[in-house]
Amino acid sequence: MMFSRMPGERLSIRDNSAVGRFHGVSGSNGQAIPETQSESKMKKEESGCRRWFRRACPCCFRRQNSSNDVTSDSEGVAVGGGENEGPTSPITATGDTELDELTLAVRSVNLLSRKSDRNKKEHHTDQYHSDQLIVRRGQTFQIELDLSRTFNPNTDKLHLELKTGPLPQVSKKTHIIIPLVDELEDERWEAKIVEQNINRVKLSVNSPVTAVIGKYKLTITTQCLKTGETTTHDSDKDIYMLFNPWCEDDTVYMESEKELKEYVLNDTGRIYYGTEKQIGARTWNFGQFDEGILEACLFVLDNSEVPPSGRGDPVNVVRVISAMINSPDDRGVLEGNWSGNYAGGTSPTAWSGSVEILRQYHREGGTPVKYGQCWVFSGVTTTVLRCLGIPTRSVTNFQSAHDTDVSLTTDVYFDENMEPIHHLNSDSVWNFHVWNDCWMARPDLPPGMGGWQAVDSTPQETSHGTFRCGPASLAAIRSGQVYLKFDTPFVFAEVNSDKIYWQRNPDSTFSQIHSEKKAVGHCISTKAVGSDERVDITHLYKYPEDSEEERIAVETACRYGSKPEVYSSPIAEDVRVEVMMEGEGPRMGGDAQLKIVVKNTSSQPRRTTLHSQVAVMYYTGVLKDTVKKDTLNVELKPQEEKTIDWVLPYTQYQNQLVDQAALMLTLSGRVSETQQVLASQTSFRLRTPDLEIEPIGEAYVGKETSAKITFTNPLPCVLRNVVIRVEGLGLRDLHPIRVGDVSKHANVTVTEHFIPTIAGKRKLVASLECKQLSQVHGVADIDVYESQ
Repeated sequence: MMFSRMPGERLSIRDNSAVGRFHGVSGSNGQAIPETQSESKMKKEESGCRRWFRRACPCCFRRQNSSNDVTSDSEGVAVGGGENEGPTSPITATGDTELDELTLAVRSVNLLSRKSDRNKKEHHTDQYHSDQLIVRRGQTFQIELDLSRTFNPNTDKLHLELKTGPLPQVSKKTHIIIPLVDELEDERWEAKIVEQNINRVKLSVNSPVTAVIGKYKLTITTQCLKTGETTTHDSDKDIYMLFNPWCEDDTVYMESEKELKEYVLNDTGRIYYGTEKQIGARTWNFGQFDEGILEACLFVLDNSEVPPSGRGDPVNVVRVISAMINSPDDRGVLEGNWSGNYAGGTSPTAWSGSVEILRQYHREGGTPVKYGQCWVFSGVTTTVLRCLGIPTRSVTNFQSAHDTDVSLTTDVYFDENMEPIHHLNSDSVWNFHVWNDCWMARPDLPPGMGGWQAVDSTPQETSHGTFRCGPASLAAIRSGQVYLKFDTPFVFAEVNSDKIYWQRNPDSTFSQIHSEKKAVGHCISTKAVGSDERVDITHLYKYPEDSEEERIAVETACRYGSKPEVYSSPIAEDVRVEVMMEGEGPRMGGDAQLKIVVKNTSSQPRRTTLHSQVAVMYYTGVLKDTVKKDTLNVELKPQEEKTIDWVLPYTQYQNQLVDQAALMLTLSGRVSETQQVLASQTSFRLRTPDLEIEPIGEAYVGKETSAKITFTNPLPCVLRNVVIRVEGLGLRDLHPIRVGDVSKHANVTVTEHFIPTIAGKRKLVASLECKQLSQVHGVADIDVYESQ
């Protein structure tokens, strides 16, 4: 478009198009300087040479004219408006009207990144609390460009560049050059103009399903073919690329919309703990969409030694996250602590969400947060992987074995007198252990091994020199194919190893005396899709106990272990011993009562002496102190079953308990007539009270509301320095309420005030922090309405 003005007319500097487009227009004083006749004549005489010089070498031509009195607006003026647009790129004038008219430059970029924009809606990223553009790979997104003039596809060129990581390289797929094309095709980076309105164009940009995830810097390069003039514009906003479980060609694709809503978009969940007969549940705030969490998750990846080029493969990313959530060897997110002494940090039982953990880790530049145990490691892993776009859930395995010698069995050693040999009993069975399942195809494994994969971020054993575990295919675990990567033998032993009892012989060798085929891997639990109910997924990890398929899987796996001869000879049994529990089991502060059931299944009488000992136990299966020992003489008639009452008085355990209030009852004995060895280990916990949360009145966005939190001390002693920690996504950030001392059996009520920020059904979560009492927590659903 050409502009004209009347002779002598003044041209305002506020008209940005005037600067650099008209001779005599100065950006410094805003006044036109009239040309003299001699100047005009000189330009006409030199125009032929100047025109040749400009076309032959535009760069030199621009330098030649740098002494002219023509200047540009150094600040630039935004064109087109729009709250998402960045600052305008300054356009340097050449001093030549024709050249400046031909130059094509980007004045501003609109990434269309508001929550209400089409990009975030279509990419299921509208829940992220961020004004950056967050998209999923393998799916088109749109951006708008404001140009210095109308784009002409016949005489202009335009392409985009995306760069991620500290050293972007085209060969590593971390420096992406996106060409402008007439038609978009799948499986490649490309862009197409879908709308054009004078100087504004809208581009549709396509990415391949193998794209590297992470934060990209955007640069737009334009070129005028007539002049060879090239300009670049750097966007002031970044583009975040995530995995795409909605895209059929992405390896994390999940078909069910309900499961996607649960395993990717749900920002709260349930984590299970306790024992198989006393399963407890606590609500966990994953908070993957909270402000700053996406940046924190990418910071975790950046802190790893894996280069950005490896972030296109979810198998690799999951393996990196498994290592980076713990801290023994790579200064990851959480420092584990199972000692019971949490000075200088937060007790693992006091956490009720991942948000504060990840924010603190990011804020402090990668200093591990103190402290975590398995459910905390799992909760943070769920947050990070869901945030990055990988369907993930927290999973609890009850009676979870920890195999330390790759035997794929859990081994218990006794001396000649049937006393446990503690220094040899390095294998342990945790009351419960929490890890993760994540969903993806496994093109690196044989067909059929895709789907749910087990991942464990709790530092237990090293894998290739680093504390990490997985991803291990559940299909491989179930069938005993422990030779398939990654770390399948370890996970198999956790859920389906047999418990083998050994007795020391006089010559210091050991003989196998007993085996339990159903000792580990019970009630494997996760939150149900679409509700807060618990769902049992044991069948995904193992065939039904005692089925032929299950025995084949166990024996197949053990052939690859360090003790393949374990299954060479079966052991006959006709006397059985079992520990039973009534109802929900014993409660904290009272006597613990259990029943020991001994049954003779033979047609002959049987006699045995049972040795019992109960020890305080960390939930990891590590024993602390023995608090009671007994000897029971049992005589059984043919086919007789006897029930023996067993009691542990409160006075014997009150000063001995550690976190989780867990105890282990070990029974051992020998049948006189057959020399059959009886052995059994039963873990149980003392149940703790809940925090009762009662909302007060209705809740509205932006208006203060309240909730009443009530707690009853179950112990016949004073609780010291009690703190109640309250938080809720969309309700309030983490808030510690210092209660102080609570008298024995006393009731405490506190009122929490907060201002909701998000409408819908939200969860207010509270946990109690006290050295004498752990695993006390509560949750309440709060319906938040839009303000009227």
